[in-house]
Amino acid sequence: MLRMESETGWWLITHPDHAHLAGDFAAAWGNAQFRTPEPRARVLKGIACHDDGWTARDAHPSITRQGKPSAFSTELVGKYSAFEEIDLEEYLAVRDRAVRIIADDDPYAGMLISMHTYNLLTAHADRSTIAPEGLVLLDEFLEQQRTYQSELRAAIAADDSLALREREEQTILEHFRLLQACDNLSLLTCVAYEKPAHLLHPLPLNDGGTAEVKVLPIGPRHFRLSPWPFAEGEWNFTFPARHVEGKVFADSQTLEAAFHARPAEKLTVRLSQ
Repeated sequence: MLRMESETGWWLITHPDHAHLAGDFAAAWGNAQFRTPEPRARVLKGIACHDDGWTARDAHPSITRQGKPSAFSTELVGKYSAFEEIDLEEYLAVRDRAVRIIADDDPYAGMLISMHTYNLLTAHADRSTIAPEGLVLLDEFLEQQRTYQSELRAAIAADDSLALREREEQTILEHFRLLQACDNLSLLTCVAYEKPAHLLHPLPLNDGGTAEVKVLPIGPRHFRLSPWPFAEGEWNFTFPARHVEGKVFADSQTLEAAFHARPAEKLTVRLSQ
C-alpha cells in the first residue's frame, strides 16, 4: 500500500494500481530525444504488472505501531526501511510471487521485475532495520533471485521472437532503468512528494547517450520534468485511490473496514515540461 496524507485522513493506493500508473508513464515514454522501449509490449508488461503479486496482501491493510496505515509514504522516498514493522518472511514471499507470476508467462517482463526487486533490496534497503535472523532470510532470497535471473536470461537468449539487440544485457539494463524511472515517478505521485527529485538512473537517448530526468514539484500532484521524456508537451494521468477518515486507527481491522467501505476515486497527476 502507498499513502498520501489529506486534511482529514489518508488516500490509500494499492501496489498494483501504483504499478499500473508506472505502466501508463512508460506507454507515453519516448520522443525525438528519449528512446522508446523495444520490445514494447513486453517491457510495458513488466513495468505495468511489476506489483501484481501484491493484490491479496493489499486487500488487508494494516497499521504501524503508531496507528497509521502501514504503507510507503513521503518520508520513505529514496530509501527502503522500517523492516521491523513487517513480517519479513511473508513480505519476501510476496516479492517472489510478484516476479514469478509474470515471469512464468513472459521471461522478459519477469526479468525486469526481478532486477527491480533485487535492486530495491540491495541498493536501497536499510539492513540496520532487519533483525539478524531476517538478514539470513533476505540473503537467501537474494541468492534465489540471482539463480532465477540466470534461468530467465537463458530463456531470453533462446527466444527467437526477440531481435538480437533486444536480448543484449545492455538493452535489458536500459529497460530495467526505465522500470525504475517510471516506478519512482509513480511513487512521487502517490505520496504527493513536495521536494525536488530525479528518476534514479541515466536514461537512454536516441543518439546513444543518456540523461538524468529531474522532477520539480510545482503544485499538488503537478510535476515539471527536465529534460522532457514524452512525445506530448503535457500529460494528465489518473489513478485510483480510496480515502479513509482519521489519522490513526485503533487496530488493523478498523483500518481495513474503513478502506473497503469507501469506493475508489480517480486522482490526477499532471506532468509538464
